[in-house]
Amino acid sequence: MHSTFRARLAAILAPCCILVAVAGLPAAAQDRPAGVSPEAERLLKASTDFLAGQERFSAETRNTLEIVLKSGQKIEFNHKARLSAQRPDKLRAERSGDLVEQVFVYDGKSLTLHNPKDKVYAQVAAPGTLEGMLEFARTELDIVAPAGDLLDRNAYDILMEGVTEGFVVGKAVIEGALCDHLAFRAPKVDFQIWIQQGAQPLPRKLVITTRDLPYAPQFAVTVTKWNLKPAFGAQTFAFTPPAGAKKVDFLPR
Repeated sequence: MHSTFRARLAAILAPCCILVAVAGLPAAAQDRPAGVSPEAERLLKASTDFLAGQERFSAETRNTLEIVLKSGQKIEFNHKARLSAQRPDKLRAERSGDLVEQVFVYDGKSLTLHNPKDKVYAQVAAPGTLEGMLEFARTELDIVAPAGDLLDRNAYDILMEGVTEGFVVGKAVIEGALCDHLAFRAPKVDFQIWIQQGAQPLPRKLVITTRDLPYAPQFAVTVTKWNLKPAFGAQTFAFTPPAGAKKVDFLPR
């Protein structure tokens, strides 16, 4: 971009950015109280309890991940995921995008990761509950299941661990759904969550900001579709190695 044009553009945009920053921010966010707002806690608890009470569901998500280069420049990668869950012990997630092509299958006894393009898969015995598997995958294999924190029946406790501040930012529309926008802060991590209003307070978007890493990279997941009455087939949570696929070991943590 020509330097003169860039300077003129900056001069035009700067006042607008200031006005948006001040006038466009909801009053609740500008005057947020110290500590955690009871209303923010209530809305988050209602959402996590509602999802924990669903015995089966499926969702489609759109995700973004920021990587920070040594120079400090941020690079964004995108992928999408489809997940199916059946409590207490079934999960399938398929991820595809810039960095990953992967199938994640948990059948109540074993956890399998399959990389179709590489024609490899890894499989290991896993605990007998969805919550046990998620914890096992995170602590023993260094693997985080897609939207794992939200799927756990203890999602509220997981999200609120160490949280010192929280408030209701305001209202927003995510994927056509009117939502309550909440923001929380813990010592090393900030997160924002958008919760659908109404009888089904489902999470529609989650943004996690990692403040203890340089330049505070973010991860965001937007739920583009929820289905609370999915029809699962016999093979939904089963894994049969495709012809030519090679079994490999999980890397040690």
